[in-house]
Amino acid sequence: MSLFKKKPSDFLLTHGDSIIKDAQRELKNPARRLLGKRLLTLGGIAMLSGCDLSNDKSVDSALRQISFFNDRVQGLLFDPNEMAPTYPESMITRPFPFNAFYDIDDVPEVDAATYKLQVSGLAKGKQTWTLDELRALPQESQITRHICIEGWSAIGHWGGVRFSDFLRRAGADTSAKYVSLHCADNYWTSIDMPTALHAQTLLTLTYDGDVLPPKYGFPMKLRMPTKLGYKNPKHIVAISVTNTYPGGYWENQGYNWFGGS
Repeated sequence: MSLFKKKPSDFLLTHGDSIIKDAQRELKNPARRLLGKRLLTLGGIAMLSGCDLSNDKSVDSALRQISFFNDRVQGLLFDPNEMAPTYPESMITRPFPFNAFYDIDDVPEVDAATYKLQVSGLAKGKQTWTLDELRALPQESQITRHICIEGWSAIGHWGGVRFSDFLRRAGADTSAKYVSLHCADNYWTSIDMPTALHAQTLLTLTYDGDVLPPKYGFPMKLRMPTKLGYKNPKHIVAISVTNTYPGGYWENQGYNWFGGS
């Protein structure tokens, strides 16, 4: 079953323990490990969340607060200078899998001739970009591993504009907290600014040397090898820079927001 065919509440209850384990693994110094050990019990969860865990609603609230705690821990430990592994062409997964919260027959059709990327929020530069303008910017490529929260992974070859370069050209306030991304398929997500500025975060326009196919996100996909797959949005039509927490399609339904891989 596809990740996007599962109910988010099932994911939250099934993977709540892994969220806690993530926090334990990432608490590296002795003081943080001690705090983590104290939290890795139902009593610790109740202490952190203020919930009595006596019913489904209180368990849901507790797990959400643990997830928010995990977001903060991952954000503190994220190293913007650490690169994700890259791979030779011989290791590219062919065909690269399609995955979405809908079937492949429902992939949105975006007209390249009329497409415009809108930039808003804390950005003082150019607010509307055509595909030709984006393709005229300096391009880079990477062969990196896409890691799905379902447990599978695939290696792909992506090309496009380094996202940090694009944000600066758009006059974005790179001291802001969040970048929100909205898509033609009604999906949306948001990321932290340090991840947005990471050298491997790519506003991709091509796949394996050709124009990005619709099934992989035409006209563009934000490729982040430091994030799990559901944080890598496709068919992007709007980008907003903000200090207000934007949430996301799945994140608002219980998925971990930081989503580091």
